[in-house]
Amino acid sequence: MGGPTIITLGCRLNAYESEVMRKHAAAAGLNDAVIVNTCAVTAESVRQAGQQIRRLRRENPSARIIVTGCAAQIEPQRFAEMPEVDHVIGNAEKMQAATFAGFTAADGGQRVVVNDIMSVRETAHHLIEGFGALPRGYVQVQNGCDHRCTFCIIPYGRGPSRSVPAGEVVAQVRRLVENGCAEIVLTGVDITSYGPDLPGGLTLGRLVQMVLKHVPELRRLRLSSIDQTEIDRDLIQAIAEEPRLMPHLHLSMQSGDDMILKRMKRRHLSADAIGFCREVRRLRPDMVFGADLIAGFPTETEVMFQNTLRIVDACDLTFLHVFPYSPRKETPAARMPQLPKAEIKERAARLRTKAEAVLDTYFQSLAGRTIEVMMENPYIGRTAHFAEVAIAAEAQPSIAGTFKRAKINGHTGRRLNGTVPS
Repeated sequence: MGGPTIITLGCRLNAYESEVMRKHAAAAGLNDAVIVNTCAVTAESVRQAGQQIRRLRRENPSARIIVTGCAAQIEPQRFAEMPEVDHVIGNAEKMQAATFAGFTAADGGQRVVVNDIMSVRETAHHLIEGFGALPRGYVQVQNGCDHRCTFCIIPYGRGPSRSVPAGEVVAQVRRLVENGCAEIVLTGVDITSYGPDLPGGLTLGRLVQMVLKHVPELRRLRLSSIDQTEIDRDLIQAIAEEPRLMPHLHLSMQSGDDMILKRMKRRHLSADAIGFCREVRRLRPDMVFGADLIAGFPTETEVMFQNTLRIVDACDLTFLHVFPYSPRKETPAARMPQLPKAEIKERAARLRTKAEAVLDTYFQSLAGRTIEVMMENPYIGRTAHFAEVAIAAEAQPSIAGTFKRAKINGHTGRRLNGTVPS
């Protein structure tokens, strides 16, 4: 085999960590390994991870299967009991070269290596070279979360919030740009909490300014999901003044109803979200917003759900990630009065229909315009606003990472159609 196979489930932070594991596993000579980097954001995510592992064993009967990620950290016994699995490692252990080197010992190494993630106080920096042929790279700036939203299990998979020193972030961005990445995404679990554990009063906004200043060759900089209540003045300034910081923000919003937000233990109310979006659009009129929204949270009434539908319009949201509420037995929300599963499913379907409608409206507004697109492969690219564009087949195939001016002719579902003048 050409090297270890990495299956990445879940978030952008996992995408970065998968590249670190690829490097460690290859250095240890584990070229026959299949590493599954799991997600635990919903119960369905964990179930799907199990399905994936069973399928991988059928397709790779002789491979060494290593399972890691948030689901493995939170429920190591669940995966250790699967006969398809050779090793289960935790989120801290997966980032250590010694873990993978241990699997080459004569006895094959420990089967389960999962320690207490809550005891971790630092995030080790790992310099990676790139993401294969992809022109977009992910750089970890932070890990863990100190908040305790009542529905969320992720802090127990990631541990306390801890930041990567700014100099190491800048060095990683520079290395990826030198190796061909035209776009960088700063990622973590709760990136707007960046900085308090580091000296010098660093914030995410200051980090963004440092990256853009010290890596002038970087064409595009993006942020992964942000919490609008934690955004600092320097980040607002960067949004307003830095054209290389892309005009697309994804908000951890979750609901549009104030009572549900309180029961979720979120740190904002609906008026805060609306006010934030209006202020950012005043400073950056072309900004588009995405948001995570949960349908069917415990105690949610139809009136409360209607408030979530309404906030989509009030904030002029464009890209929605819709989650039907999924109870996790370790969380406070799982002990609240639950809605019938059929009702949760029906509300999620209505919210997805709303998502399709607002995306259609946005896509229609782009028809006839010529927009810069960063090509991700010969015929697919993305705009600065993160809209995917399919370039007509008769156009000259493009090299990933190059930029084209494409005329938008229409769209099909979740993708724009465009042509590049010859």
